Amino acid sequence: MAVVVARPNLRWYEKLYLPNIAAGLAITFRHFTKMIFGRTKVTMQYPEEKWDAHLPDYYRGTPALVRDVSGRIRCVACQLCEFICPPRAIKITPGELPDGDKFKKVEKYPNEFDIDMIRCIYCGMCEEVCPEQAIYLRKDYAVTGFTREDMVHHKEKLLEIGGVMHGVVLKWNERK
Repeated sequence: MAVVVARPNLRWYEKLYLPNIAAGLAITFRHFTKMIFGRTKVTMQYPEEKWDAHLPDYYRGTPALVRDVSGRIRCVACQLCEFICPPRAIKITPGELPDGDKFKKVEKYPNEFDIDMIRCIYCGMCEEVCPEQAIYLRKDYAVTGFTREDMVHHKEKLLEIGGVMHGVVLKWNERK
């Protein structure tokens, strides 16, 4: 069953739409005067000015792998981040440590660690699930590339982005 809504009867000056046009021009003129006198900033000059100082603490940007103070990769290739990733953007190929290595108890390290930044949705689940605090979401929002291959970050690129993280590394903790 259709409901008919009655249209209001407009007066002659309302049919001209002049009051509405005047109200819109008044708003435009107010914004223009604020911009002229420097009370409102209209645009941000992107390469020179960035949002870095204004990003909130909970901002989730580019994922990156980190090293410890000794230069060892914190990742133990447990593949939890690969399994938990909703868009399947992470691919890890684990490798075994040599027999003479004093960290043989770790059992694995990542031979390959790739993140497809085109598929990544920056959800932060990889960071939450990592038991070794090896992957972090940085406050970086300028992820660019010319080709699809440029947007796949390999282990070396992820370690370069991540840098060194200070703090307790659980996999080399003697009490573990």
